[in-house]
Amino acid sequence: MPLPRPGFLPPLFDANATQTTEFGELPNWDLSDLYPAPEAPELKRDLDWLEGAAADFARDYQGKLATLDAPAMLECVKRNERISAVAGRIMSYAGLRYYQNTTDAERAKFMSDCQDRITGFTTQLVFFSLEFNAIEDAAYEALFAADPDLARYKPYFDRMRALKPYQLSDEMERFLHDQSVVGASAWNKLFDETIAGLGFEVDGEAMGIEATLNLLTDPERPRREAGARALAEVFGANVKLFARVHNTLAKEKEIEDRWRGLPTPQTGRHLSNHVEAEVVEALRNAVVAAYPRLSHRYYALKRKWLGLETLEVWDRNAPLPMEDTATVGWERAKSMVLEAYGGFSPRMAELAEPFFTKGWIDAGVKPGKAPGAFAHPTVTDVHPYVMLNYLGKPRDVMTLAHELGHGVHQVLAAGQGELLSSTPLTLAETASVFGEMLTFRKLLGEAESADQKKVLLAGKVEDMINTVVRQIAFYDFECKLHDARRQGELTPEDIGALWMSVQGESLGPAFTFMEGYETFWAYIPHFVHSPFYVYAYAFGDGLVNALYAVYEEGDPGFQEKYFDMLKAGGAKHHKELLAPFGLDASDPTFWDKGLSMISGFIDELEAMES
Repeated sequence: MPLPRPGFLPPLFDANATQTTEFGELPNWDLSDLYPAPEAPELKRDLDWLEGAAADFARDYQGKLATLDAPAMLECVKRNERISAVAGRIMSYAGLRYYQNTTDAERAKFMSDCQDRITGFTTQLVFFSLEFNAIEDAAYEALFAADPDLARYKPYFDRMRALKPYQLSDEMERFLHDQSVVGASAWNKLFDETIAGLGFEVDGEAMGIEATLNLLTDPERPRREAGARALAEVFGANVKLFARVHNTLAKEKEIEDRWRGLPTPQTGRHLSNHVEAEVVEALRNAVVAAYPRLSHRYYALKRKWLGLETLEVWDRNAPLPMEDTATVGWERAKSMVLEAYGGFSPRMAELAEPFFTKGWIDAGVKPGKAPGAFAHPTVTDVHPYVMLNYLGKPRDVMTLAHELGHGVHQVLAAGQGELLSSTPLTLAETASVFGEMLTFRKLLGEAESADQKKVLLAGKVEDMINTVVRQIAFYDFECKLHDARRQGELTPEDIGALWMSVQGESLGPAFTFMEGYETFWAYIPHFVHSPFYVYAYAFGDGLVNALYAVYEEGDPGFQEKYFDMLKAGGAKHHKELLAPFGLDASDPTFWDKGLSMISGFIDELEAMES
């Protein structure tokens, strides 16, 4: 095959085609809504504009923010927002192309080059947040009180000012901004490329990581065990590299946190999530206290259903013996989710429909494609994109419902504009988990037999345990990891011991753990990309459980209040968003309400055994 001409990156897949699989025709992304191609003149135009716009912004405003009146500040904020939008559009395009094939050197280079250029352009904008936070409090309040159009942006700047006590000097902040491309982002890329390039051999068959992880849900126990042992073997062979990634990132974070004066490793995440540390601690404590009545109790049931003395790690997500092992075709999955969404509100189904028809979903498993699933909002004048690795499992249908929920949320929040559309992580999981719940409730209502109902209930409980119990265990692991790293370098064995300390506690006495499971922390991307992100899943699940209870009680106007909540994006605090539903996440008893829904499902499963 001839080499492509310099500067030309051939598309991995035809953006307008589908991928033929045993599950039907799976859609690929059409990224042309961002840019037609890497060499497109539109992309060059935007890069050139960005370079000039950043320089002009710095020339016009550096050293002058404190002198601006409200109309001039509004113009300044809008120019800053436009720069963010163009930079976001470029990096969304580069990043999405990269995730389609993280092992493609040209795609990796293209993304790195875009990132390098944008970092260079925007270094001169670091002054903006520093000068803004230097404005005296009285002048700051008066400024936003003087103009309602400017006041709309106040929640964004309130969050910015929450970081004021932890700011460094202008020169140091510029250095950190410049250095970022060879810091955390470089280690993130190394992690992504390593994970995507791992090869596994199971019974003589070569597999990528997504297909191998999928074996852990295989109905045949020997097949599950083979998958788990293949994962352990390959993770073990690469564990020194993964330990180096974690050691470096945790130490880098410790250094920056120390310089900034952040009191705990988690403080930065709490501030960015606009959530109080005591609320997260109340969530964590409520879940840990509930381990015995949730995961421990459920896995005792599952051990009985599977007819085993003890469960191994490869049994955690095993299908039940009475479960229908037939896969779900793509068209059926699509109709199931859209019908569930439409049952809640026709508007919700209408918002989800374009994802299927306009190339906003990349669904198939492909060589080099990033594992897992996500919904990326891109920028507010385009639309989100959803990535899946669809293998026809019932859980894949729930993943589709989950990521479409994110997509709907991102579409609705886009009206807030670039600075206010982004939802704090604690609320970012609301629509996704709610979408899952709608899909589950629809399927449960259509169950034709006791066995079908048991399988659906058990599957939902497992999903909730994975979302709540497992993610809080992950959070505890991260807390222990970052605390231990402050005392010195951690060996792979040290990290493995921390991992195992939370696994036994959270999963309970039904489990034994194979040799090699101590390395399974290595493949989880959240620890690398977004330290302490994981508690947001548990926050979202608990919040949605409480929210869904209000919906089931027939709260008048629930749908409109729900859409209003999603449309708010990042413009309101969680307390303000939940108030119309009569809920308050800062109430110590709030989390017990959400957890009681999970224990209630387990009650139903236990009753089926009597």
